[in-house]
Amino acid sequence: MNPALLNALRVVTLFAATSSVAFAQDGGGNWGPGLGAGVAIGAAALGAALGQSRAAAAALEGMARNPQTGGALQTPMLIALVFMETLVLFAFVVGAKLAGLF
Repeated sequence: MNPALLNALRVVTLFAATSSVAFAQDGGGNWGPGLGAGVAIGAAALGAALGQSRAAAAALEGMARNPQTGGALQTPMLIALVFMETLVLFAFVVGAKLAGLF
């Protein structure tokens, strides 16, 4: 695994584990849901970022090889990017619900 991605995952996990403890009013509390929410949101954002970068790179390579297909490739690429971003927002809602934010 890429060292930068591994470090990012460690930071997200540590932040999720310590933030609920730091803001707990009763001196501890249950930090499991906060950790789960942080990992879920971090994994979704990481996966979507990798997917979006690959989709954009493939579309740009296709346009570079055949410039006349630029208009035909743009719309499906944008729809694919919207679907990927929607999955991240869905993960955010599930994570927030898991953490008890609403």
